[in-house]
Amino acid sequence: MIERTPIFNFICYTILALGMVIALLPFVIVIIASTLDLETVNRVPLPLTPGSHFWENAQAAWIRADLGNKLIHSIIFATAVGAGKVILSAMAAFSIVYFRFRGRHLIFWIIFITLMLPLEVRIVPTYSIAANALAPFQAILDVTGITALVAWLSGIQIKLEWGLLNSYTGLVAPLVATATGTFLYRQFYLTVPDELAEATKMDGAGAVRFFVDILLPLSRSNMTALFTIMFVWAWNQYLWPLLVTTDPNFGIAVTQLKTLIPSEFGLPDWNVAMAGTLIIMSPPLLLVILMQRWFVRGLISTEK
Repeated sequence: MIERTPIFNFICYTILALGMVIALLPFVIVIIASTLDLETVNRVPLPLTPGSHFWENAQAAWIRADLGNKLIHSIIFATAVGAGKVILSAMAAFSIVYFRFRGRHLIFWIIFITLMLPLEVRIVPTYSIAANALAPFQAILDVTGITALVAWLSGIQIKLEWGLLNSYTGLVAPLVATATGTFLYRQFYLTVPDELAEATKMDGAGAVRFFVDILLPLSRSNMTALFTIMFVWAWNQYLWPLLVTTDPNFGIAVTQLKTLIPSEFGLPDWNVAMAGTLIIMSPPLLLVILMQRWFVRGLISTEK
């Protein structure tokens, strides 16, 4: 038991206040810089009082980075990744917990080990598959000799190609699987009484109905928390969308930040870059604010 004393409370609140200042200071500087004009934003030191040029800077950033189109792509991309992770992890955890088959624990730990293999580690083979999703099947046909046999018999050359570049499928599919979500759902499903599943089975309900009508409503808070985390995670993705979206008309908002950063010999308009940064970070920030109640409940709630 921790004894709460005035000195202890003062130390704790001081540390928390210091941490809050450190966390919010960069955000405050971005807000101030986005409201200044070109001359003021390049002063050393930077003024700590807001200016009156935010709308001008925001309009310039909106046009230069084509944020209207790119924000729509980002919302679709992040929503699809978040929803896909929630649905796929819920189904994977359900099959591991409620279906008795050999090797299910091994499968779970194999899924869990993938946490040590982030996208950056497997970026080359993932991009190769995205460039042609049917390449593995083409390799199987070539190795087994089917391609040569068909070409010898009919003169037709089998060449399987399905490119996923510059498409929502190529953006979303490699990011949908999540070991973290599977682990969270598995831990929650283990807390659900076995009697609930047995009662559902006695009422004549199958596995799908038990999953849809019982487990999913019970895990609503967990789904909301996981979706919020994964939406923000997907929104901040940079490397994979930068590789997949080779078409300048098809991309997401985060990758457009590079068009707002002043070049080496360009105009140092950091005020426009900061205004664009605020616009790009607004959707996930608003989502976290709106979903905060359910997000916290999904992480710390003990009512099952």
